Amino acid sequence: MANRSILILDDDAAVGQTIQWIAESLGFEAEFVIRPEEFFQRLDRMCPDIITIDLVMPELDGVEIMRLLAERKCRAKIVISSGMGSRVLEAAQRSALEHGLSILGVISKPISKEALHLLVGDGSECDQLPWIEEQSAYGEVFEITRQDLQNALDRHEFILAYQPKIECRSGLTVGFEALVRWKHPDRGIVMPNDFIPLAENAGLIDPLTEQIFEQSLEWFSQSFPQSNPKLSLNISAKSLVDIQMADNLSALCQRFQIDTERVVLELTETSAMVDPILSLDLLTRLRVKGFHLSIDDFGTGFSSMVQLVRLPFSEIKVDRSFVMQAPHSSESRSVIKSIVELGHSLGLLVTAEGVENLKTLDYLNSLGCDLAQGYFIARPMPGEAACNWVEQRKQGISA
Repeated sequence: MANRSILILDDDAAVGQTIQWIAESLGFEAEFVIRPEEFFQRLDRMCPDIITIDLVMPELDGVEIMRLLAERKCRAKIVISSGMGSRVLEAAQRSALEHGLSILGVISKPISKEALHLLVGDGSECDQLPWIEEQSAYGEVFEITRQDLQNALDRHEFILAYQPKIECRSGLTVGFEALVRWKHPDRGIVMPNDFIPLAENAGLIDPLTEQIFEQSLEWFSQSFPQSNPKLSLNISAKSLVDIQMADNLSALCQRFQIDTERVVLELTETSAMVDPILSLDLLTRLRVKGFHLSIDDFGTGFSSMVQLVRLPFSEIKVDRSFVMQAPHSSESRSVIKSIVELGHSLGLLVTAEGVENLKTLDYLNSLGCDLAQGYFIARPMPGEAACNWVEQRKQGISA
């Protein structure tokens, strides 16, 4: 396997050279550049596994660089570096995460070998992901049209990855979240952020949701017919306009012989509901039929609090942006603690997503958080791999 690589952007040549030496001593191929223009040229040529970005630079600052990386669909792991205070570093990390970038962490200057090694480890996190997550990191951005999506639906090109959810206290597997990907014949795996908004705006979100539900429920019924895990399915707020959805989904569960109590519907962007009254009716009908409802990405907007009280949710999911920052942000820990207490006071199950290390999982457990999911537990994986993961975990083998 080729050596892992790091590309360093820092306007201070001495600092950049130092980071390069440290990275090379850790077994990486490393290059550093001073100017943003050269950085993007090297990026296309080098396709690095990891990028380190200085936050304060005279031409383009690190926040602007990360915005441009997001536009290019960059999938490299990013380390943010700066001599500024922790609040600024944390804000920069939040900004990067909300742009969909993959952040290893933040690191204060002066950078030491120990601090960098703590973030990049032995490089195993840079190894190629399972095929379900493979995607060209620097391919040319392509425009997706409504016809492209319609063709993909007709050809059944949408596939699913399943990410395990565990109980914080016991570590037992309690369920999976089904996550859609587009297996494009030319572009490889296309992630949902690149096509879900278009599907919503083009009026194709309902047929896409139907395919996702049918495919995931069929897998679930075959893989876990008699056991207790639950299956979480994402539903767009813009789909909540058909009062018959509750009947249709209930019939689908009956077809695959799945108890509706084992299905969790995760709803995000509650403010995007087209008809709030009809949405309330539909969601209430879903709960009456036994389905669980989860409010996703909680804590990212005032509308979440309003809808939490208004709609019949049974689960609350702490937004990953808080969970991922918990190890080094007292503010994020305070937010998580408040959400856990709020959820429990309302009789709701609390799930934390974005768990990327043992320290975070231990902290969540100390708060009494019920469930957790994230890369530390397991990445999203194909259905067969998910089944194998469960069996290995039962045997005490880390997947």
